[in-house]
Amino acid sequence: MSTAINSLHAPHAHIARHSAIRKLTGYFMLLALAFIGLGIALPSHALDLVGFSGIVGPLTSALTQLASLSPGIKALVGFIGFVVALISLSALRNFGPVLFYVGLAIFAAVGLVIAGAIMGAVI
Repeated sequence: MSTAINSLHAPHAHIARHSAIRKLTGYFMLLALAFIGLGIALPSHALDLVGFSGIVGPLTSALTQLASLSPGIKALVGFIGFVVALISLSALRNFGPVLFYVGLAIFAAVGLVIAGAIMGAVI
């Protein structure tokens, strides 16, 4: 009787093992696809934050104007801009967790690039 019960449960263990292997393979394939996508996208979207060669539009003239300021004024403008962005980011906390994290991602993506351009950093 014991062998009959074991033979009934054996196929399920085999299926569970294949399911776990498929999940693990799927995760590794997704990770590999993400790395390949980053490898393709990152070199083509690099910005020159000193010469502003990759930035087009109305922001170019504003960043060029800020680049001509003295280092002390640049630091002051960068600090005030960062404080204003942080205050608006703290206001996002009242809208819910999802909107807070979306605002945090936007703040990180936009704020750090602009602050780097103001300070003359090369990334």
